[in-house]
Amino acid sequence: MTALGYLAAALLMVAGLAGTIIPAIPGLPLLFGGLLLASWLDNFQHLGAISLSILAVLAALGLLVDFVAGLLGAKATGASRQALWGAFIGGLAGMFLGLVGVILGPMIGAVIGEFLARKDAFQAGKVGIGTLLGFIVGAVAKVACAFAMLATAVLALVF
Repeated sequence: MTALGYLAAALLMVAGLAGTIIPAIPGLPLLFGGLLLASWLDNFQHLGAISLSILAVLAALGLLVDFVAGLLGAKATGASRQALWGAFIGGLAGMFLGLVGVILGPMIGAVIGEFLARKDAFQAGKVGIGTLLGFIVGAVAKVACAFAMLATAVLALVF
């Protein structure tokens, strides 16, 4: 039975790693869940409260940065309130359109929102690029948090 538990933990971790680059999969929570399950199966001998707390903070930080980065990228380029809402709505709509939708949805939403607010093509394009750059920064931060979580777990196992 323990072997099945470790298999489930490993599958959760693999799904979590995949989820850091596949937007529809909640990568960091799955990775944390896999590490927590493995720790529980090990009676918390290697990953204790401190290690698990660090893992939880890294997962939460990665989710927060990933969620906020696109909006901050738009805001840094002087986006209007309508553009920020457009980026948010575009991100939600993009989730149903696959990887391309997730990447382009917030950008297109921000551009549409900026057109509705100011009707200035240059500013709308600038906001769209800022949103896209913010999305990229968020994705990189999410991947970095995933690897930091794995490094924390490995260090806890070794030391």
